[in-house]
Amino acid sequence: MNTKPEHLYLDLMKKTLSFMLWDEPGIPIETFIYKRSLKKRILLRTFSRILKLFDLQAVKPVKYTRQQREGGVIWPMNADTMVGLKRLDNIQFCVESALQDNIDGDLIETGVWRGGASIFMRAVLAAHGVVDRRVFVADSFEGLPKPNEDKYPQDRGDKHYKHEFLAVSKEQVEANFAKYGLLDQQVVFLKGWFKDTLPTAPIDKLALMRLDGDTYESTMDALNNLYPKLSKDGFCIVDDYALKRCRQAIDDFRAKFNIKSKLVKIDQVSAFWQKE
Repeated sequence: MNTKPEHLYLDLMKKTLSFMLWDEPGIPIETFIYKRSLKKRILLRTFSRILKLFDLQAVKPVKYTRQQREGGVIWPMNADTMVGLKRLDNIQFCVESALQDNIDGDLIETGVWRGGASIFMRAVLAAHGVVDRRVFVADSFEGLPKPNEDKYPQDRGDKHYKHEFLAVSKEQVEANFAKYGLLDQQVVFLKGWFKDTLPTAPIDKLALMRLDGDTYESTMDALNNLYPKLSKDGFCIVDDYALKRCRQAIDDFRAKFNIKSKLVKIDQVSAFWQKE
């Protein structure tokens, strides 16, 4: 076990951000109410309001295994990230490698949910006393865009945009950074759809880009606008490589630009490579 203060701090950050120090609570019945029929939504909302009068809340018990939680294959209720410990370990490896090897550039995550993975990037910089690199936090903060099926037929039928659970406001993400003491001038928010924000983002070079856009369009928008800015030996992390639409975007982009860098598996969901 590494007992250096910076590694103890980062280990605690990973466990805290992923809520691994506590049991996963049940799912409040109103959390996914938007997926119900109108009749059921009305009934559940009425029931919830009655319970709140008595300071009560109805929840659905969960039986997630530790492996599921560590692997980041659930949608957690209280965690600030859903990526799991292996993917947080990967972020730490990539950021620390970039620092050790003097790989030039800032860090970015495209698609941040509650901000946990981006917060951890900032934590790694803080643990090593780095003050000359920024963490870019790119998200619509309104969930995912509705598929543009005419331009990107690869996304036809995708339903991610319907999930209100994936929409977390910029104010909430800022508050999450602040509660860890990591909201400062080294954190830059890029609010909006990737196709609008990334082309003009104030980024010269990147040492690390972490893509978590789920769809073909979002993944391709990030690759087209950011990969040319990724430094030699910089890291490209793909959170959703197991998803068909995201994987196709990655495979198409790598084929188009003849990228031969080895794609390394992180866990059953994610992968990364180092730019040659």
